[in-house]
Amino acid sequence: MLTPVREAPLRDDPPQPAVAGALRRGRVAGLFLLAGLLVLIVMASFAIGAERVPLSRVLPGIFEPDGSQSALIIQEMRLPRTLLGLAVGASLGLAGALMQALTRNPLAEPGVLGVNGGAALAVVLLIWLADVDQVLVYVWAAFAGAAGAVLLVYMIGSYGRAGATPGRLVLAGAALNAVFSALTNGVMLLDPHGFNSFRFWQVGSLAGRDLATLAQVGPFMAAGVLLALSLARSLNVLALGEEAGRALGGSLGRTRALGALAVVLLSGAATAAVGPIAFLGLAVPFIVRALVGPDQRWVLPYSLLLAPVLLLGADIVGRVVAPPAELETGIVTAFLGAPIFIMLVRRGRMPKL
Repeated sequence: MLTPVREAPLRDDPPQPAVAGALRRGRVAGLFLLAGLLVLIVMASFAIGAERVPLSRVLPGIFEPDGSQSALIIQEMRLPRTLLGLAVGASLGLAGALMQALTRNPLAEPGVLGVNGGAALAVVLLIWLADVDQVLVYVWAAFAGAAGAVLLVYMIGSYGRAGATPGRLVLAGAALNAVFSALTNGVMLLDPHGFNSFRFWQVGSLAGRDLATLAQVGPFMAAGVLLALSLARSLNVLALGEEAGRALGGSLGRTRALGALAVVLLSGAATAAVGPIAFLGLAVPFIVRALVGPDQRWVLPYSLLLAPVLLLGADIVGRVVAPPAELETGIVTAFLGAPIFIMLVRRGRMPKL
């Protein structure tokens, strides 16, 4: 007598396409949540400060200014500050994500390519040689210095048969940063007046800038954003390594060159506009990868939205933490962000690239 064979119980696990679809929907929902949070932070940036503006007066103050005190505050102070925070935050977040993807180093940030050092040296030389104290002039000097520094790092890092490998780029950037810092300090010691003027730019702040500053750097930021987002798939190929990337037909040299150009446009313009802002370019991609994984098709847009949320949040904190004075945004980002980042690293939560 034959014994009937029992059928294996059906697995409760959903098929792989269903898992991938659910994961994608979750990531899309996360983008919408971040976008909503960004809208709330923007409204708070218009309303909160030494002089509070009722939320009901924010939109009329932006689109239909009537000459009232709240409308003047929004138009003259809060509007340029908020728009610049959006643009600078998005630029620094994307630049940091690009840097970490290009160097395959989760602790890399735009300063690795000498952006801050080159921009600072250019501003100091301009003050020393031309006795200039206008922010708009600083913008162009800092942008030129940042762009020249990144190009110099790339040229040094790509010299020889090995090409622009991640390790060589990091070493070249660290060496040139040390040179730029030494030259900057030397010039400031020679010119105390130049030091006082330079300190205003060096601290990193959204205050004291107007829409003319954003108009100067905005086109560079926009071009950098478009270029960075277009490199998402190529960066995923680059993450597989040299041999695997070439086997898949990826043009690794082209990806690195375009990525370096995007970093120049993004972080160079942002640093030129508001001075060096600590923490954002380092920590935002780190946090994003912990949320969505290493796929650059998600890391880049998430970084684009999360960085301005954090930057504007830090700016709001700086306005209210020590009234009637304000703390500069660069100080707040370093003070709030560095301990959180150190805590994550100490707990071993280092997301893979």
